[in-house]
Amino acid sequence: MTSPVTTPDRRRWFALAIVMTAAFMDLVDVTIVNIAIPSIQRDAGATVSQIQWITAGYALAFAAGLITGGRLGDIYGRKRLFLVGIAGFTLASALCGFAANPEMLVASRILQGGMAAMMVPQVLSIVHATFPAEERGKVFGLFGMIVGLGAVSGPLLGALLTEWNLFGLEWRPIFLINLPVGIAGLLLGRRFISESKAPRALKLDLVGVVLVTLGLLMLIYPLTRGRELGWPVWGHVVMGSSVLVFGALVVYEKYKTRRDGSPLVELSLFKVKSFAAGIAVQVVFGVALGVFFLVWTMYMQVGLGWTALHAGLTGVPFSIAVSAAAGISVQKLVPRFGRKVLQTGALAMIAGLLIYIWEAGRYGAGITSWQMALPLVVMGVGMGLIVAPLTDAVLSDVPREHAGSASGLINTTQQMGTALGLGLVSVVFFGTIGDHLAPTEVGQAFTDAFSNSLWYVVGVLAVIFLLMFALPGRPAQHVEGGAQEADPEAGPVEKAPELV
Repeated sequence: MTSPVTTPDRRRWFALAIVMTAAFMDLVDVTIVNIAIPSIQRDAGATVSQIQWITAGYALAFAAGLITGGRLGDIYGRKRLFLVGIAGFTLASALCGFAANPEMLVASRILQGGMAAMMVPQVLSIVHATFPAEERGKVFGLFGMIVGLGAVSGPLLGALLTEWNLFGLEWRPIFLINLPVGIAGLLLGRRFISESKAPRALKLDLVGVVLVTLGLLMLIYPLTRGRELGWPVWGHVVMGSSVLVFGALVVYEKYKTRRDGSPLVELSLFKVKSFAAGIAVQVVFGVALGVFFLVWTMYMQVGLGWTALHAGLTGVPFSIAVSAAAGISVQKLVPRFGRKVLQTGALAMIAGLLIYIWEAGRYGAGITSWQMALPLVVMGVGMGLIVAPLTDAVLSDVPREHAGSASGLINTTQQMGTALGLGLVSVVFFGTIGDHLAPTEVGQAFTDAFSNSLWYVVGVLAVIFLLMFALPGRPAQHVEGGAQEADPEAGPVEKAPELV
């Protein structure tokens, strides 16, 4: 009687390690390219526009495909879509690493982002469908640690691989390193991940796919290209028109729900207070992260003239703080203090930013990595207190049959917020820097722009603090019932897996 219980338990923890590794691979890949941009431009002869598309193409394809990827997992199986995604991501990484010219690299990055959109939503869906409610706190704590490590490990790993110039390959190992990880994930995933899908038959909403992709592209493309093109009028018109497209999406999804019950976006999810509030926080939090990480990188590497490795090592205290705080927030703090933990995290991030602003003004271009350690640790602790509990709060009351759709929405809204933050960088950071600076003026100009940008991030985090009052006071997974009872058709967790 005991063996049928212990075996699934052991296998689902193996499955967790596999999907978390894939999530880490994606998180690192989002940031690893930025550090290697000078090497790519020098070695491949890429133009400024091509360099921009190497980073933006990934983000566009990733954001546009996330909701669709989540729904495909609900329909055809989360394990199946995860394996398709990780296989495609690994292939695209190889194409990036062996790209013969910048055009091939751009195309390969777009493919890589599209495959990540198939893979990433399945991570949270597999966790949600495989682990019972009482175990998810621990799981999301681990997920928060992975997010923290990925946030800063990308630049550090990219700096090391680029400076080492392995086998004379210059920047190419930043992509090729995904090959052994991806192949191992594919082979182990086939064996250890349990299949799960929506308990009733769903159909792919092709009209919804077109509308959500078009709306996201209309919003994100002008933000991505705006500064390069001089913020043309058509860009503002297109961004404004995206609201109409999203409105048409809502109308059509309501019709689709009435007709056959298979919408791409489950609008009923927004009737769940914890989900709706969490999504709002996700968007605004994405804005804060989008602004901070880009201006921070520019400040260190261009303004202060630090090497990629120097800048990457400076972020290590931040990464450690995020991981440590995320690990204890869900397991120890949230069950006792609930929503106050997330709000404390927002206040801690504000405190860290204020310290950073003071230090940047106090020490100017002579600031050192050691002096940055204090604000980075305080900010890291704050971010760690937010990332893991926030994911848990958003998904806690979501029925398992809609886990894929919900997961796709979580990731999509985060990406939308980050894209908006990146667009705002052109205003709050580059907008305060003169076009023609003498070498002696660069350090001070970038320091002033950095401080100016951080004030905007402080304001965004204050908004996040207020939005968090709409989150549940206590996590639902610690209440008897909750998400487990929301989907009676799916049955107990132990019945869902098909071990292959």
